Amino acid sequence: MGGTFDPVHHGHLVAASEVADRFELDEVVFVPTGQPWQKGDVEVSPAEDRYLMTVIATASNPRFHVSRVDIERSGPTYTVDTLRDLRAAYGAEARLFFITGADALGRILSWKDTDQVFSLAHFIGVTRPGFDLSDDHLPADTVSLVRVPAMAISSTDCRARVAAGKPVWYLVPDGVVQYIAKYGLYRRGSAKVDDFSRPRPRMTTRARDERSVKLPPRAVGAGK
Repeated sequence: MGGTFDPVHHGHLVAASEVADRFELDEVVFVPTGQPWQKGDVEVSPAEDRYLMTVIATASNPRFHVSRVDIERSGPTYTVDTLRDLRAAYGAEARLFFITGADALGRILSWKDTDQVFSLAHFIGVTRPGFDLSDDHLPADTVSLVRVPAMAISSTDCRARVAAGKPVWYLVPDGVVQYIAKYGLYRRGSAKVDDFSRPRPRMTTRARDERSVKLPPRAVGAGK
């Protein structure tokens, strides 16, 4: 599962766990977006910060992994490229499920190479209570819809709370709260640009790049 993860929150984690259980996935690969092409007019935190927050948030669940495929690819991030990379990593026999939010699913036909996208993975649209979503505009048998109450939490609201000096405890994982505070993310007047001079935690061996790992056939969920 994935997205910009700016920041990752409990809604993402609950949704990933629910989908993994319902579709019997062997693992869920979180894929932080590198340069989101549909958010060109919106400030996004540096990719490395978003990646590390996702690693922190998912570290305790052995079924969750984090991939750098999008943040290490140059240029705008397109889902079709993400899926091609994951397909190359996991092999032709793996079943790929692409987990995405309801808002993104509603715009899916505007994505790059949509015809190829549907051939690379089965899509799972995660919705929240009160959000009506139909898959009538999509090819038959390509999308499954899952309603998750915790998705009422949003990254936008979390950023706004931090900017206003309000707490985000219990909305995002404890380690992510501490990371946001330590590196001054989302504060009013803070510059959201890549600053590699700031010290950051070391990457764990568990936060590997799935492109270089060859795995046996399995059911894998990824998201954008």
